[in-house]
Amino acid sequence: MEHKPETPFDTIESAQQFVELLAEAVEEARRDVEEQIAEVVSADAERRKQALHLVSYNLAKLATHLATSRRILNDLRSLRRLRLQERQLEQKRVPE
Repeated sequence: MEHKPETPFDTIESAQQFVELLAEAVEEARRDVEEQIAEVVSADAERRKQALHLVSYNLAKLATHLATSRRILNDLRSLRRLRLQERQLEQKRVPE
């Protein structure tokens, strides 16, 4: 019996797609923030610049976590394939 996904996160592949989209959005936000930092030139905007640097730092951290999540999802997908292959081999060995 094959499991049919009911939500967007029922499969590893759909979770991978979500993480990829999220990573793209984070990278786009980082670029925007870096542009804003470059635009801040006045001395009285130093507090704003510091806040933007903090945002940039946190977005970089999030990007790192997402990259790790992508690797973990890839590992899980590979392990699932191996497990299914082993199951198929066992079914071929057992006479029905």
